[in-house]
Amino acid sequence: MESGKHLSTNIDATVPTAARMYDHYLGGKDNYAVDRAACEELDKVVPSTRALALNNRRFLQRVVGALAREYGMRQFLDHGSGLPTQNNVHQVAQQVDPASRVVYVDNDPMVLVHGRALLEQNERTAVIQADLRDTEMIFSHPDTQRLIDFSQPVAVLFNSVFHCIPDSDSDGPSAVVRRVAERLVPGSCLVMCQLVSDDPEVRDFVTDFMDQATQGHWGRVRQEKDVAEWFEGMDILEPGLVEVSTWRPDNEVAPRQLTQEWIEFGGVGRLR
Repeated sequence: MESGKHLSTNIDATVPTAARMYDHYLGGKDNYAVDRAACEELDKVVPSTRALALNNRRFLQRVVGALAREYGMRQFLDHGSGLPTQNNVHQVAQQVDPASRVVYVDNDPMVLVHGRALLEQNERTAVIQADLRDTEMIFSHPDTQRLIDFSQPVAVLFNSVFHCIPDSDSDGPSAVVRRVAERLVPGSCLVMCQLVSDDPEVRDFVTDFMDQATQGHWGRVRQEKDVAEWFEGMDILEPGLVEVSTWRPDNEVAPRQLTQEWIEFGGVGRLR
């Protein structure tokens, strides 16, 4: 995409956003009536969405902890980070090593406002507003350059975000992954997962519903095989590509999905 494309800094409370809907599902307060109404409509067809969101958040926390503890990751670049909640990436990583550095990226202006307020006292963490497809802008941003040393391994996160962008030869998930991977040294890791379904009716309904609700700020619900393609050429960390609540589960009792009409599917790839 065109680097440095202008993004609005105005918060529109009349149109739902994926970030604010996700915040509502996680029990947050940084959302509006329009976001809650969209969640209510979505739940009528895919009632497991709240449990799915909670399981996805716990996956993010486990994967960051594992990368920091077991693989020595000290740099994290989180695309589509969403609104701050408890146990964010920087909190998990900095519990392992206070010197860990994190850059959050999101195109939602509300994320920028709340994130910067939360992180004003944390000099090893930054929030930048950018489209996750704008790799050039993200990697060259002053905060990214200040915090991330790309001569060393980096953990790049695309957690539950690729379903927000459509397929495209130049800007689709596969193209974004290629652009990012080309800029990373061996040993870097990419965390990628998204909403998938085996049911074409579910895929079509959610894709159409979210596209209309967010006024075009949506991609599509995909299939497991689509996600697997993004990891080609990488070493996939155990336990492989899975429904995310089964990725190295801890002793925490996770909420059960009421149904399996869709799942969050993905894992972690390590660059050779």
